[in-house]
Amino acid sequence: MKRFAALSTLGLTAFVFLVTAADPPVPVKPGDANSQPTYRAKQVLGATVFLEGNVGVGTVDDIVFDDMGQIEYLIVSNEDKLVTIPWDAAKFNLEKRTAIINIPQDKYMVMPTYTVKQYPTFYAPTYRVNTYKFFGLTPRERRIIERRP
Repeated sequence: MKRFAALSTLGLTAFVFLVTAADPPVPVKPGDANSQPTYRAKQVLGATVFLEGNVGVGTVDDIVFDDMGQIEYLIVSNEDKLVTIPWDAAKFNLEKRTAIINIPQDKYMVMPTYTVKQYPTFYAPTYRVNTYKFFGLTPRERRIIERRP
């Protein structure tokens, strides 16, 4: 009897596995509570950047990742000048390939700029805190991964 019960349990387990394995995955529809926006680099790079009042200030030229692979900053280019903007400060419309930064133009005009010849040290504590503070944000905790050869 024990042998039959064990075989029955094994057979039932195999049946459940086959039935559930045969079911196709349920796609997540846009707007579902479980869905999250999906960003692709080619949708973000080249996006036009606007400030409050629909003022265009450039395009997304580059993306800076942290050691964990999360996007930390957008680099916005306008002519030969570059500006660092925290990822969290931008709201994207990927269909229109635009990003909105919720600050006024006069505040944006006094942001520190740089050129491709001399990038800032993005993770210097002072630079990082000041960049986020400019947008009224606080940088998330930075974890450094030690990589061994």
